[in-house]
Amino acid sequence: MTQPLPELGNAIAAALPGDVLSTQVSKGELVAIARPESIARVLAFLRDDARCQFRQLVDLCGVDFPERAKRFEVVYNLLSLKLNQRVRVKLAVGEDEPVPSVVDVFPCAAWYEREAWDLYGIPFAGNPDLRRLLTDYGFDGHPLRKDFPLTGLVEVRYDDEQKRVVYEPVKLIQDFRNFDFLSPWEGMLHGDEKAKTSQ
Repeated sequence: MTQPLPELGNAIAAALPGDVLSTQVSKGELVAIARPESIARVLAFLRDDARCQFRQLVDLCGVDFPERAKRFEVVYNLLSLKLNQRVRVKLAVGEDEPVPSVVDVFPCAAWYEREAWDLYGIPFAGNPDLRRLLTDYGFDGHPLRKDFPLTGLVEVRYDDEQKRVVYEPVKLIQDFRNFDFLSPWEGMLHGDEKAKTSQ
């Protein structure tokens, strides 16, 4: 029997009063805000409790909010196949604040945590293999942070003379250009501003 989401959220908050800060239903899914230090306990409860049965960790990802004091959110998406329900668990952490690993609760979290470390720089304490996953071993920085330069920091290319891959600082050979972003079809239909300035 599927429990309505608001009731399920209230039951989770009541069962974990010091660990779950709040629950709400957003866009048809239950969202729980947890304390970072309690994340393993919260996820174990959601997996094992008969009312929840969220036995599958579908995804774990990071979100960057550079304007916040606690810059990052870590988001865990869980699925209960038996009850056909989903829950999203979020927690907020500072830039150098480690998040406890949940590998003991969901072993598949090892790769998700590596990805969040690689792309955002969110450290996961207790992950047995926290190293880069998608970027190169010598990569500098974390590319999904909002303050990471769009051009990157280094350029990688194969040098025929040296017969090896070389890393060079990015050099922009073209000055910044201003684009008017006018669609040619809109310009033709509503009076072409480009044509007026060229006459």
